[in-house]
Amino acid sequence: MYTRHARNASVMPIDRIGVIYAHLSPEWSLALSDFAAWLIAAGMAPSSQRIRCYHVRRLAEAVHLPPDKLELDDLVEYFAAQEWAPETRRGNRASIVKFMTWMHSSGRRPDNPAALLPTVSVPTGSPRPTPEKILRSALIASSPRTRLMVSLGAFVGLRRGEIATTRGDAVGEDLDGPVLRVTGKGGHVRVVPLDEGIAEQITARGPGWTFPGQIDGHLSPAYVGKLVSRVMPEGWTAHSLRHRFASAAYAHERDIRAVQELLGHKSVRTTQMYTAVPDRARRSAASAAAAGFNHIRDAA
Repeated sequence: MYTRHARNASVMPIDRIGVIYAHLSPEWSLALSDFAAWLIAAGMAPSSQRIRCYHVRRLAEAVHLPPDKLELDDLVEYFAAQEWAPETRRGNRASIVKFMTWMHSSGRRPDNPAALLPTVSVPTGSPRPTPEKILRSALIASSPRTRLMVSLGAFVGLRRGEIATTRGDAVGEDLDGPVLRVTGKGGHVRVVPLDEGIAEQITARGPGWTFPGQIDGHLSPAYVGKLVSRVMPEGWTAHSLRHRFASAAYAHERDIRAVQELLGHKSVRTTQMYTAVPDRARRSAASAAAAGFNHIRDAA
């Protein structure tokens, strides 16, 4: 549990998301514990709390100054030393900016050096759906538990974190059949249709966490991703299963808004990066555009 200590306390605090900061300096450990409590008070989802605190903890472990003494140049040097993918860099930047903004607004330091950190440009991604042959092989090679994880990614479109936090008592019924109540990024809840077989597999594992573990009672998203990756060839992941779901759903109805809601995206633009346009649709469009060639050739 989070406990507030005096500023000169020698006992390192533990935050309310279960992280011990004993290896950090007293200044960093106290600041991180206070920051974690602030995130909880703001109602941030536990998974988001963890990633924000993890990013800040990585910074604390790398620098040799307390958080109220860091300057812009220190932060720039830290980011410049990391060999991160753009998405990872952007996520870390967001966490550090949030932390430093909190430090400034709460009176813990007079300024916010992170406000001038350069923004991170992330290249537009392209869909990479898991091929059906690889999906079938993964399902065959999996244990029952991992097979259900793979199914939730490929046939329901869940993120790793959503698979990890699936619960039996979140399965219900609507007029058309089984549904699953999913808590996604930022604590946003959506209801997605379920195949009856998948619904039965979830409920057969009991009303609580479908995949019990040590992170608030369930497996961590990272471990779910590791289990799924083990039954797939290198380069194919739980995320590519989600791309497979998006692409298959779009190919059937060609309704990008429906796919957006199923995936829990805020923006259709994000959904478009997950959905591969069917080959037959591209060929049909190209054929229609090229139809004028025959008229020109015949006229010539």
